[in-house]
Parts: sequence; structure tokens; C-alpha cells
Amino acid sequence: MQGDPVGGLISAIIWMILLIAIFYFLLYRPQQQQRKKHEEFLKNLKKGEKVITSGGIIGEIKSIEDKIVSLKISEGTIIKILKSAISTYYQEEEKKN
Repeated sequence: MQGDPVGGLISAIIWMILLIAIFYFLLYRPQQQQRKKHEEFLKNLKKGEKVITSGGIIGEIKSIEDKIVSLKISEGTIIKILKSAISTYYQEEEKKN
């Protein structure tokens, strides 16, 4: 005797739905939340804050335009980068003596 083909189809559909739900909650949703958090971070940037770019450049924000930020990276050196290239705030580490 063969198994019920309708029952096998329902079982396969349930497994597919379960796999899609796992991928959504383990992969897609956390990335979406992280992207929203980074967008909020970029909205709240202010002149004078020290930041790190995705390339590892540390600088102080001198001006913010729509999509471009001017960073002072050393005395007399200002570069323009895309706002989306800013990763995080820069926190200076305390020196241990």
C-alpha cells in the first residue's frame, strides 16, 4: 500500500512554511532591525562628533549635507565621504600607565 499523496503534500507545505519562518526570524528580521538602527544613527549625526568610517578612517564631522559628510582627519585635511560610509562613533580609549 502506498502513502496518502494528499498527506505527503500537506506535510511538505508545512515544512516549507516552517523553513521560511526560520529564515525570516534568524536572518532577515535581525538584518532589517540593524539597518533601521544604522539609518537612525545617520539621521542623528551632528557637527563636531568624532566618527569612524567603514574604511577605518577616524575623523571629526565638520559639515553634513544631504548625502555627503565633510570629515577633518588631521589639521588642515578635510575629506568628503558618503554619509552611509560612517560606521559608528569614535570612543577614545583611556591610556593605562
